[in-house]
Amino acid sequence: MVSDSDEDYDDLDFENASDAEEDIDEDILGALEEDLAAAAAAEGTEAEEDTDSDTSDGGSDDDDADEEDVHPHKDLERVLTQTLQEAALPSKPPSPVNQSPTALDAAPPPQENRPPSPAQLRKTKILSGIKWPRSFTVEAICAIPHPCATHALASSLCMTHLITGSDDGYIRDYDTFAAVNGKVFLTAPQRQHCGVIEGIMKAGQIRCWWENAIPTLNPDNTVAEAPLYPVYSLAMHSDALWCLAGSDQGHISLFTVRHSPGRLCHVINGHRGPVSALALQHDEKGFFSAGWDGEAIHWDLNTGKEIRRFTAHGAQLAAIAVRPLNANPIPSQWGTIQPGSEFTVPMRGPRDDHSGSHESASQHPNGQATKQEDDAKSDTSYDPLFDEPDADGDGDGAKYNPSGNASGHHSHSNGQNLGRGAIAPKGAPSILDPTTYTTFSPDLLMTAHVDGQIILWDRRVQTLGKGVGRLWMSEKTPPWCMSACWSADGSQIYVGRRNGTVEIYDVRQTGRAASGTPKIWKTLRNPLSSGVVSCVVAFPDGRHLACASTDNIRLWNVAEAGEPDVNGKMKSGVQFKIIPGHHGGFVSQMLVDPAARFLVSASSNRGWHGDYTKTVFVHEIKHLW
Repeated sequence: MVSDSDEDYDDLDFENASDAEEDIDEDILGALEEDLAAAAAAEGTEAEEDTDSDTSDGGSDDDDADEEDVHPHKDLERVLTQTLQEAALPSKPPSPVNQSPTALDAAPPPQENRPPSPAQLRKTKILSGIKWPRSFTVEAICAIPHPCATHALASSLCMTHLITGSDDGYIRDYDTFAAVNGKVFLTAPQRQHCGVIEGIMKAGQIRCWWENAIPTLNPDNTVAEAPLYPVYSLAMHSDALWCLAGSDQGHISLFTVRHSPGRLCHVINGHRGPVSALALQHDEKGFFSAGWDGEAIHWDLNTGKEIRRFTAHGAQLAAIAVRPLNANPIPSQWGTIQPGSEFTVPMRGPRDDHSGSHESASQHPNGQATKQEDDAKSDTSYDPLFDEPDADGDGDGAKYNPSGNASGHHSHSNGQNLGRGAIAPKGAPSILDPTTYTTFSPDLLMTAHVDGQIILWDRRVQTLGKGVGRLWMSEKTPPWCMSACWSADGSQIYVGRRNGTVEIYDVRQTGRAASGTPKIWKTLRNPLSSGVVSCVVAFPDGRHLACASTDNIRLWNVAEAGEPDVNGKMKSGVQFKIIPGHHGGFVSQMLVDPAARFLVSASSNRGWHGDYTKTVFVHEIKHLW
C-alpha cells in the first residue's frame, strides 16, 4: 500500500512540475521521466523492506515511518527543481585557453556613461555653431531707469534673466528678451531720468524684485524688521536657479531666482568689509569672493564653508576672475582659437614679427639695428608716460627683479623700454619670473587691487607663499585700478588704468611672443579727455574689448590696434568705435553674453569717489562680416 501511495504521489508531483515548466524541451522531460521512474522503483523496494521491519515491531512507529517516507520525496523535489533551473539557464561560454580565471575576475567593470544634464545640453546648444565676424557695431536699444546707483549686474547664460544690485538694497530681475522685443517705450519722465533726449528707447520689463536683507528675531521670538544692505556684487547660476549677492557689510546671501524668486537660502560670512566682486567656478559648485579687506576667499557651495584664503598685501580688491578654460573652439575667418590650449598656440601675424624683433635685439650685444627699426615704427604711438627711456638711454631687454624694487626694467613687446618698475608694496608677492612661472598650472586666479597691482594665483598650489606672483607695473602707472578681466581665450589680461589707458598683458608661457613670463604686450590709449577707465569687458570672439570711461564706452579691436598694415605702415586715425549710451559717469560693470548678441552696462562709483548715472542700458551687438 505504501508503494501505491508513493507512486500516486510521484505521479502527482511530476504532473505539477511539468505544468510549471511547460517551456522545457520534450527531450529533457523524457530523460527526467526515466530518471524519476528508476528512482521511484528503487525507493519502492526500500519502502517495502522498511514496512516489514516496522510490522515486526508492532507498528508503534507508524508516524515516524510516514515522516521518513516524505523525506525522499522532498529530496526528489529539490533535485528536480535544481535540474530544471540549470536546464533553463543558458550555458556559459568556455573560457579562453590563454586567459586564466584569475585574469577574468580581475577585469575592471565597464564605466557607466552618464547622459549630459539639461543644463549642459542647453549650454552646448547656445554655444554651438557660433562664427565670429570681422567686427561689431553696438547700439543702445533699451534703458532701465533705477532710483539710485547700480553697483552690480549678473545674468543667466542665455541672458533671459538679468538681475541688478543697487545701493538701495534691492535686487531686481528683468526679462531681457521681453524688453528688446516688446513695444513698451520710455515715457517722457523716464527719458529725462535716463538722459535719453533723442531717438526712441525701449523700456525694461521687470519680472520681480526682492530685498537684500537678513531676517532677525526679537527677544519675544517675533520677526524684527530687517535692514536693507546695499548690493555691491552679484553672480548668477547659468540656468538662473540661484544667485549670490555680496553686501557692504561683508556677508554673501544665496537667493533663489527662477523658482520662488528672492527666497533666502543661506548667508555666508567671511569678509570684514564690502564684497567688491564675485566669480563662479567653471562647474558652479563653488565661487570666489573679493573684498575691501584685501582678501579673496574660495567657498564651497555644497557646504557653505571656506576652502582657502588668498591674502596678499592688504590693498582693497577691485576685481577677481578665474582663467577661462572652455573646451569649445572659437572659429573665425582668421583661424580657430582653442581656449584652454593657449600655452601652446603661437600668435599669428604682426605680433610674431614684433616679438621676433625683440628677441633678436636681446640676442645682439648692442641691439642697435633692431632698436632703431622698432623706434621708427613706434613714433606715432610714443607716450612719455610709459615709453620714456632711462636717462642713460639703455634699451636692453627685460630685466626681471624678483624683489620688485625700483631697479627692475621692463621692455614692451615691440622693443620699447617702459622704464623702471614700481616699488613693491609691503607684503606683496614678488614679480613673476620665468623660472617660477613655468611651474604654474593653467588653473589660474587673477585678483586686481585698487593700488594697481595685478596678482596671479595658481589654484592647485596650497603652500603659503608658493604659486603666486604679481605682474610687472611701471613706476609711472598711477595707483588706481577699478577693473580687470581675462580675454575669452585666457591668453591675455586687460587692465583699466586711471590715466585713461588699458594695459594688455600676455600671460602665455610659450611661443615667440612670450619670453617666459607675463608682460605688457601693448597699451590702448583713449583720448586725454576721456577720463578714468572704470570698467573693461572682453568680447567672446577673443579679439575685441569694450572699455568704459567717464565720457563714453569704446570698442577696441585688440588684435589690430597699434599693429602695422600689410605694407608695414602704422594705421592712422581713430582705432576704436564709440558705443552710445552712458555719458558723464563711472560704469560699474558690463556684461556680454557668450553669443555676442547683447551688451549690458550699469553705472555707479561702487562705493569709491566719482560721478554716476542711474540707468542700466541694454545694447544690441550687430555682426559685420
